Amino acid sequence: MWPRWRKPSHGYETTPVPLARPAHSSFSLPTLKDVHALLREEDDDTSSSAANNPRRPSVFHRVRIATAALRAWRSLLDPGPATPAVGGEEKRIVLYHTSLHVIRKTFDDCRAVRSILRGFRVAVDERDLAMDSGFLAEMKGLLGRQRLGLPQVFIGGRYVGGADEIRQLNESGELKRLVEGVAPAAAGGCERCGGVAFVLCGSCSGSRKRYMEKGGGVFRSCPACNENGLARCPDCCPPAL
Repeated sequence: MWPRWRKPSHGYETTPVPLARPAHSSFSLPTLKDVHALLREEDDDTSSSAANNPRRPSVFHRVRIATAALRAWRSLLDPGPATPAVGGEEKRIVLYHTSLHVIRKTFDDCRAVRSILRGFRVAVDERDLAMDSGFLAEMKGLLGRQRLGLPQVFIGGRYVGGADEIRQLNESGELKRLVEGVAPAAAGGCERCGGVAFVLCGSCSGSRKRYMEKGGGVFRSCPACNENGLARCPDCCPPAL
């Protein structure tokens, strides 16, 4: 018999030729250790890049800051004819705000602006809309807008802006220049009102009713106080517009 690997075919013999093995190559299948090594290198690169490049604020945050700064500079350079002067000829600061905690963001903004302005130790005419609703109509008449946010700040008879503008001006140092010339704040505060800018109405004792002998002796609403039976302190507050 012929061997299995040698069979006659057409008069000649064939000898199986072994397949040539490929030359030794440097390529090898990745192992689990190689994967872990790659992951460690990627983590090291990420941490080093984060250390060299600290996290920058989001695009929305940067756009909001730039917009607030632009509005502040525009109001300072061109206050416009629609904004009348507030507080007469003497340079002073008028702040419209609220002390109510109904909307947290509004309350926080009002508190932050009050803290910034008081930090300069100058007199600030604070007009709280929660104490007297007449300030709302007064503010709308000055700005000519129906929907207004709080707080709103006037310096030297010119409209400066709200919370974003005051924060931006304070960070840039421009607010310090704007408040120059404003009268300094009282050392011990007002003794009559205790710093709240309102006192009990002396005409009706806070009842908002006054007895009128004319017209048959009837009680009528007191014209000297607001809806809360309070009047502006005559010692520390200038007259309202």
